[in-house]
Amino acid sequence: MDFINFIPNFGGPVLTILAFVLALSVIVAIHEYGHYIVGRWSGIEAEVFSIGFGPVIWSRTDRRGTRWQLAALPLGGYVKFLGDGNAASVGGDGETEMARNTMLGAPLWARAVTVAAGPIFNFILSFVIFAGLLVSLGQPMTPLTVSSVPDWPESRAMELETGDTILRIEGEPLNYPEGFGAALDALPSAPVLDYEVVRDGTRMTLRGPHPAPSRVQSITPRSAADDSGLRIGDLILSMNGTPVYSFMDMVDVVNAIGAEPITLSVWRDGAVREEILTPRMVAIPQEDGSMRDEPKMGIGNGGLFFEPQTMTVGLWEAMKLGAQQVWFIIVQSLNGLWHILSGAISTCNLSGPVGIAETAGSMASQGAESFITFIAVMSTAIGLLNLFPIPVLDGGHLVFHAWEAVTGKPPSDGALRILMAIGLSLIGTLMLFAIANDLFLCP
Repeated sequence: MDFINFIPNFGGPVLTILAFVLALSVIVAIHEYGHYIVGRWSGIEAEVFSIGFGPVIWSRTDRRGTRWQLAALPLGGYVKFLGDGNAASVGGDGETEMARNTMLGAPLWARAVTVAAGPIFNFILSFVIFAGLLVSLGQPMTPLTVSSVPDWPESRAMELETGDTILRIEGEPLNYPEGFGAALDALPSAPVLDYEVVRDGTRMTLRGPHPAPSRVQSITPRSAADDSGLRIGDLILSMNGTPVYSFMDMVDVVNAIGAEPITLSVWRDGAVREEILTPRMVAIPQEDGSMRDEPKMGIGNGGLFFEPQTMTVGLWEAMKLGAQQVWFIIVQSLNGLWHILSGAISTCNLSGPVGIAETAGSMASQGAESFITFIAVMSTAIGLLNLFPIPVLDGGHLVFHAWEAVTGKPPSDGALRILMAIGLSLIGTLMLFAIANDLFLCP
């Protein structure tokens, strides 16, 4: 944690590179370790476990004969199993390739589970991170109880104090968490609202701002807000001269204006400043499962104006919510890809390595929790990508194994060479298009 919090001190390109390399190295290490350890459990020996490609800058050989190494280009990694002709485990070395402890000589079941283990370990990493964050951070107590309140301008009167238990706002019961969204929707747009609270055993009515305020609670990487001078914690007072008091007020203004420049009046540390930004079109999931491009500033919602007191989340509940989050990312990723291919949303929603690196830097600059969450999201995405049935990817190898299971023999060497060339061409083309998106087509 301390190291991640130290990274933002570098700033700019250095932060971006360091965050990208760190995130990618963690994800690749877990992915390749999945291949390695399940292969070892299945009786397949590994010759090399490498993080990175190219010249080796550090290595050691363990008692099993596996060389563990770090290479100069930290853009991936591989496990070279005994008897493999290359790092992609395609073809043999002509000498030991058919022995039981090699990839080619092992039973079909052993080869299949070894291949599948890489993506599965990526999903497990995401699951562990999401569940771990829930256990360590907890969730708001019920009923909502104030832990701390911010120092805000006098126009947003703040009479609440630490320890206050909130029962109603403008007469609306909060019923957190089930009825919380409905209660927020029912609240008026106003600078000050009436709060019914319990303080030291006494019921009283106090004044306070909208519970879901027009505040920058998070910033989406590579968004209009990310490119502006906004910071987390900024309070938006007005947009194009229109006062805003809640997050939904900001949404309404953006929806009305669209992807046009907006002048923001921002309160920060006792001073008011102006920021101008232009919302960008972003693919947003709809209730019917479709996706639609909508104008977004890139300011996150979902928070309260105060810090709520938290309670511990049980391990089982955290595991359940962690699994749900991994599944949600998988479903939304596939949904987004389908809508890009069908032309329903812009191809600008597809990012390449440059965009991912910028996102890594942005998330690292927002703190350890944001950066670790980014690693979890990317781990699921990379695990899913590797399951696509494209030769050179794990999913392509699983298709080869399925072919062998049905026909009783693997694809011929000639067919493998052709299919691998096609797979490399597809991956290369996609990578070039994504880089072009990052640098030229979707700045």
